[in-house]
Amino acid sequence: MDMDLALFRQVVDNAEVNHNVMARFYDKAVKTEKVTDKGLPVFKNVTYVEIRLKDNNTEVFNQPATQEKIRRFPREYAIYKMAQNEVKDGTPLEQFAFLSAAELATCKNRGIFTVEDLADLTVEKMKDLGLENECQLARHFMANAHNNGVVSELARKEKEYQEQIEVLKTENMSLQAQIRCLKSKHAQSFKRKQKGEKK
Repeated sequence: MDMDLALFRQVVDNAEVNHNVMARFYDKAVKTEKVTDKGLPVFKNVTYVEIRLKDNNTEVFNQPATQEKIRRFPREYAIYKMAQNEVKDGTPLEQFAFLSAAELATCKNRGIFTVEDLADLTVEKMKDLGLENECQLARHFMANAHNNGVVSELARKEKEYQEQIEVLKTENMSLQAQIRCLKSKHAQSFKRKQKGEKK
């Protein structure tokens, strides 16, 4: 783990939660003024922040993430940066169909972004974060995935063995045909010799 990620984790663990305002940092594709050689527009990823006020679902503010917004919501920004780093080395929780939207949000809010991270939580950490049910689901999923991998590997090996058996059968048939041919030639030669000796 690099220093930046360690710092982000520390921020997530220690920053105070603002219960009156919710913020979420995310990437958004923004059209630039540039165009390609073929005249197509060029897009770039820009970090945006979505801000929602408590008990007010009608007012949602989406705007580019300025330094002022990052300083105002350090915990939410740290979660965003941790997610960017950790999903590279695991299965994103979004692909884990057993989690509800609420459970998914709970995991991310606690710095858990991959199925592997969720399955690897210690019993103590699992209880501290209130993720007992989610963790058990992830462990069950990982065990099944491992078993599926073993079954797939066995099936692959069985297929290879079957292909090798077919090759050996073909080679055996060819050798048997060659032996029959040699026996036939030998028998004909023997008969010719016998006829020659009788004369």
